[in-house]
Amino acid sequence: MAMIPLRNIFFSSPVLLLIIVTRSVAQPDFQHYWCYDDKGNYTADSPYQTNLNTLLSSLLSTNGNGYGFYNSSYAENSNDRAYATGFCRGDVVADDCRSCLNDSTHQLRKVCPNRIEALGFYPYCMLRYSNRPLYGFVDDSVKFYAKSLTNVSSSEVEGFFQVLRTLLERLRNEAAEGGSLRKFAVDNTSTQAFRYIYALSQCTPDLSKDNCSSCLVGAFVDINYSYGSVAGSVVKPNCDIRYDVSPFYDSEKVAPLPSSPPISPPSPPISPSSPPSRPNKWRNVIIIVVTITVFLVLSLCVCISLRVRRKTKKLDQSKLADAEDTDATGSGGFGSVYRGKLSNGQEIAVKRLSMNSGQGDLEFKNEVLLVARLQHRNLVRLLGFCLERNERLLVYEFVPNASLDHIIFDPTKRSQLDWDKRYKIILGIARGLLYLHEDSRLRIIHRDLKASNILIDAALNAKISDFGMAWLFELDQTHGSASRIVGTYGYMAPEYAMHGHFSIKSDVYSFGCIDFGDSKWTENSCFRNGENVEYLPSYAWKNWREGTVSNLTDPTLTSGLRTEMMRCIHIGLLCVQENMDDRPTMASVILMLNSYSVTLPAPSEPAFFMHSSSGVITSKSNFVSVKVPENESALITEVYPR
Repeated sequence: MAMIPLRNIFFSSPVLLLIIVTRSVAQPDFQHYWCYDDKGNYTADSPYQTNLNTLLSSLLSTNGNGYGFYNSSYAENSNDRAYATGFCRGDVVADDCRSCLNDSTHQLRKVCPNRIEALGFYPYCMLRYSNRPLYGFVDDSVKFYAKSLTNVSSSEVEGFFQVLRTLLERLRNEAAEGGSLRKFAVDNTSTQAFRYIYALSQCTPDLSKDNCSSCLVGAFVDINYSYGSVAGSVVKPNCDIRYDVSPFYDSEKVAPLPSSPPISPPSPPISPSSPPSRPNKWRNVIIIVVTITVFLVLSLCVCISLRVRRKTKKLDQSKLADAEDTDATGSGGFGSVYRGKLSNGQEIAVKRLSMNSGQGDLEFKNEVLLVARLQHRNLVRLLGFCLERNERLLVYEFVPNASLDHIIFDPTKRSQLDWDKRYKIILGIARGLLYLHEDSRLRIIHRDLKASNILIDAALNAKISDFGMAWLFELDQTHGSASRIVGTYGYMAPEYAMHGHFSIKSDVYSFGCIDFGDSKWTENSCFRNGENVEYLPSYAWKNWREGTVSNLTDPTLTSGLRTEMMRCIHIGLLCVQENMDDRPTMASVILMLNSYSVTLPAPSEPAFFMHSSSGVITSKSNFVSVKVPENESALITEVYPR
């Protein structure tokens, strides 16, 4: 990924940085452009060049929809057809739109000479041409990112982007709901630090509602690359979003859409010199009667179909309501999970989020915007979602063995898994975390990794789930902080539990706690001591120091490599060290799990956590205590012995 400065002013903010996904481009005339090298070149004076030149010279004359969108194709002999689309921002007046696109038709061929397919845009318009149809097709292969180098203050950044995400989500829905003439939405909001935050979302009007929404969802995820900046944008061939603390659009120039479909031009009058004959009269009568009959039949069919759909919808909703008592397979912090089956026979798991949960809103957005873009065998797969009024459903692949805690808490299931199977689960969790931290396009911190969020499929592959509290980092970001502590005490890193600081090393700490659990496979991640609860890392360290490591192994294991078990416990202790800089990365963890040639360093003392019934977290190593606010206690999952 390369970075280049913007020649022209793209935002009102003083300095901007452009990030282009696949390669850097520097040119003096066009602001941003992309030459599709993989689509090949055309030769000089070829039929395609002739068709393209003819098409671009006539594109703006008769092919507009009246609202800044132009689409046409041309082929002299139906061979080597050229296709082109022109697209202007929704607040650009017609003359400025045509002028911008006219400049683009000349500049794009100059900066992408002999390219069969090319894309270029100025701040107010975009032009594309190709030898393949463009109308109605979504192109996700090219993305342009831009952000201001002026940052929001660290104390305001979380609130700023929470408000911004809400605004962009609303504008996404408004733009997608736009008709075939224009899909464009702008608005502004405010925070305590900023009087105005302006934002824009738009799609090319040839996209369907679903395709527009999907395109903007992808752009919504990509705007996180601008996290911390006072301005940012993502431009894709079919959609774009942008925000800035200074105004950059003129809503007064947005042309109003017609209240009803445009009236077709009247048919030319019949010449009086050639009156229709009697047979033509009868033919016209027959055509009119047949047309009316067909219209009535179709109207009747539509009415019947709508009534059936309403009944089906009511029936499905009642079934879903009844399912709360009969088909629920589990529940999480923000809703219940149900088992279902698609029409093709595929089994699915459906999470129904609580209707009145604000945190449920956050979880829903995280799952849709993050998990849908992650593909790994050790991550649960999101198949789809539904959002209608207050109803929010997330549809996942069905994982038959449920979560890891169900195995840990069931003595029968636990005894059926030998050490090799448990080791496979440990390694799968590590690989899934490595993908989140380093190997995916997005750097993601899970923040709530625990046994109940690890699903086990039929082949005993571990799948990390529940990304509702996950946090997306920028490419070069290594640390973050949160004002609200969310997660589970038994698996929570000390720097996060006490100060709200998190990083990839926070997930490493949680992995270490699960690693202990997989070695000992106790029913609890903590041990009660009077009014206090001592967590598993403390227990593991005491036994390691006193030479009684056998207390950490599961007595139900009758076979297995003792050396391998001890190595896993050793790695677990490395992961839960108090100083996060001493903890290994997940890449190092996988190397240590796979290779006995790697010498393990001696672990240092972990933070000894005690959690009392008064709600105070105590670290025995640093003698630090933090009172958990009552209004935030609902965000914390407390793990106690059963």
